[in-house]
Amino acid sequence: MDYKVLKFDNQDGIGIITLNRPEALNALNSTFFAEMDKMLDAIAKDISVKIVVITGEGKAFAAGADIAEMSQMNEQQGYDFSQVGQNVFNKIENFKLPVIAAVNGFSLGGGCELAMSCDIRIASTKAKFGQPEVNLGLIPGYAGTQRLARLCGAGNALYLILSAEMIDATEALRIGLVQRVYEPEILMEKVLEFAKNIISKGNIAVQTSKKVIRQGLANNFECGSKLESENFGKLFGTKETTEGISAFLEKRKPNW
Repeated sequence: MDYKVLKFDNQDGIGIITLNRPEALNALNSTFFAEMDKMLDAIAKDISVKIVVITGEGKAFAAGADIAEMSQMNEQQGYDFSQVGQNVFNKIENFKLPVIAAVNGFSLGGGCELAMSCDIRIASTKAKFGQPEVNLGLIPGYAGTQRLARLCGAGNALYLILSAEMIDATEALRIGLVQRVYEPEILMEKVLEFAKNIISKGNIAVQTSKKVIRQGLANNFECGSKLESENFGKLFGTKETTEGISAFLEKRKPNW
């Protein structure tokens, strides 16, 4: 597929997806959703990719949905546009590989929702976060009302969504929206360093951890705990676990 608004680079098993529409602050339009959907399918088939990083070109991660595209929508078209975005972001959230958002700048509206669909968010000190949809007489449409409340609590979600207030990376870190904050000049260095650390672990164990956490959150504690036990047991039948335990007992690095 010939991508117009996305770029992809495989750096030693780290698949880097870059939103490449800086002139529009990487605003999310129909082309973006179609390309992201296809790119995720392609990455899933590439066994050399062990982890995914999503970032933005220029001064924005993604400054929201494309308002110009939305301006002519009717009720049904608005619903459909919301569903398209939710489906793609659900695909990111449930992707078999870990996905890290390297939030380099503005992460607003749909951009914040994109970041929240990733497993981990690492931000630049220049990053700004917010859900400003009420300024347009709208609400978040890509499951932002749901993910923000689950990540940061209902109070913080209501505060940000009802006020449309934009917060900086320090405040995002305080409320649990991001996990780490770095100066912009070392952001990608630190993200790639973290990604390499994850790649050095047992690949099946990493993917299973993500799956169990994600599926567990969608169920109650008892169901999630049972799912954990089932997957914990299954790993004992893998070569990876055998090698990991042997390497530990023999005081050497595992040969995955």
